Amino acid sequence: MAKVYNWQLGREMDYRFDNGNAKWQFAAVFNTNRCIACQTCTMACKTTWTFSPGQELMWWNNVETKPYGGYPQNWDVKVLDLQEKANPGGQVWDRSVPLTTRAPYGTFDGKTVFETADGLTKMVTGYTPTQEEWKAPNIHEDSATKFPKDGVQLPVHDGWFFYLQRICNHCTYPACLAACPRNAIYKREEDGIVLIDQGRCRGYRKCVDACPYKKSMYRPNTRTSEKCIGCFPRVEGSDPLTEGLPMETRCMTACIGKIRLQGLAKVDDAGLWVEDPTNPLYFLVHVEKVALPLYPQFGTQPNVYYIPPRWVPRDYLKQMFGPGVDHAIERYSNPSRELLAVLQLFRASQTIVFSFKIEKGPKIQELSLNGVVHEIYDDVVVGYDSQGREVVRVGVEEKVFERPQQFTMNTI
Repeated sequence: MAKVYNWQLGREMDYRFDNGNAKWQFAAVFNTNRCIACQTCTMACKTTWTFSPGQELMWWNNVETKPYGGYPQNWDVKVLDLQEKANPGGQVWDRSVPLTTRAPYGTFDGKTVFETADGLTKMVTGYTPTQEEWKAPNIHEDSATKFPKDGVQLPVHDGWFFYLQRICNHCTYPACLAACPRNAIYKREEDGIVLIDQGRCRGYRKCVDACPYKKSMYRPNTRTSEKCIGCFPRVEGSDPLTEGLPMETRCMTACIGKIRLQGLAKVDDAGLWVEDPTNPLYFLVHVEKVALPLYPQFGTQPNVYYIPPRWVPRDYLKQMFGPGVDHAIERYSNPSRELLAVLQLFRASQTIVFSFKIEKGPKIQELSLNGVVHEIYDDVVVGYDSQGREVVRVGVEEKVFERPQQFTMNTI
């Protein structure tokens, strides 16, 4: 086992390989507060990539209802249980250390899925779901913990559920890659996207067993494993639709609720994000710290981040997103002037936004929430592509256009 630095854990950890040499990392931010579970993202992915024989039960993108839903069923509960059994009572965080870019959530004192494995018979602690567990991707959809007769109110609802949007995290330290005995899985240098070489894969399903997020899937008619490919032709700009510019994935561009923002983050030789507060992803993850990784304690350093839901019990969210939950919800509930502007970039352009600037506008509103006065400005956020050219310009205030009278009614 090599020693690699995992900034989400705030420490070094054991991993099968040394850190790779990717210069850019595929990454995304999902805002759970906006999702309506319309499944448009799911069907956009399905009709593009997994519509063939043998892929009937494959959903590279799925939206599941928490706390009871899951695809495959109970995937996260089972992995958490395996980790707790391997390290009883030790899966805890230390928040007493100074919070820095190298340790923004503190230090994880527990063991990762790599560190609970023996390193001989298994490189990663995991399990292989049954076929039945794959068959119901929408199980328990909209099932709440209870339905209170008297209604609910913030900050925490008495009865609750929320939608969790999931794709492959294209992890910095992929468990699937570490577990593959054929070395058929690799991480691309140019964008950090994790792919499976179908020519080398022999369908041993070690990747299915190892991935804690269960985003590597077995295709029985080809006897190989498959997974989300990050729509790499779009991301690299080789898809004819992109006109040579990096473009967001299918699931991102199809999102009706405008909950998704996907892009590329520049990384250094140690796998850390290079400081760039003008990159919207870096701004949301490292400056405002409003977006958090999914189950960072697993140790894979996932690269899909979530703005957590405001109404869900904090203990549940901290288990899922780590100890940065309180800060993230506070920042989202009381956004800074800059954060409010950057949030307008979600689904504003299919072209990947590499950098942004904010043009300040006039104050348009002043309101009081929970005794705190908020001033709203009609700032304009401008997004730029990989060549530094403007691709989107959107204001905080949504403009209203009144239709001319001759178009307001039918006339005979």
